[in-house]
Amino acid sequence: MSETKHINSPMPYASNGDFQRIFHEDMNGLYLLSFLLTADHEKAEQCFVSGLEDAVNGNRVFKEWARSWARRVIIKNAVKVINPRPVDGIAHSRPVSVDSNGKALPAEHQVEIAAVLGLEPFERFVYVMTVLEGYSDQDCSLLLGCARRDVITARSRALQQTGSVIESHFQRPLTANHETPVLDDLGSSAFEDLLHV
Repeated sequence: MSETKHINSPMPYASNGDFQRIFHEDMNGLYLLSFLLTADHEKAEQCFVSGLEDAVNGNRVFKEWARSWARRVIIKNAVKVINPRPVDGIAHSRPVSVDSNGKALPAEHQVEIAAVLGLEPFERFVYVMTVLEGYSDQDCSLLLGCARRDVITARSRALQQTGSVIESHFQRPLTANHETPVLDDLGSSAFEDLLHV
């Protein structure tokens, strides 16, 4: 007796409207992703806009993958704009001010974001992609066009540097007139772990 196969309706593809809705609903999280990668507001805006255009005009993607695809096109555009390359030797974090007009975040959240922004570009990309976004070392190395060992080394340095910056901040005594920079309300995003550590 032959078995009857039931054919389920094919998985629907994301439409242009789906991507526009995702970029509108997840605007804060997608912009934060762009900003953490580029460490520059103008370039972050450029990556965000290009990401929307690429998502709408690019390859067809299953609807259930549309949100992760939107994040991926942001990353790919940031890679094009910054072109991060591995650096030999010890990289040093740079002090970065997290400034913007808007709602103030608690100081510890600003320190965590500033610690990421202070990384050298390659280490910053690796940290954001592998630690915050959960990309595998292999996926990260393919997107960045480098060897997996470069990703592993860069992540190790980035974790040490961000840890040192955050640790030194919390070991400093706060003064009465200590001013902290502010960052726009970021809403919920994949960076909640970063913002709520």
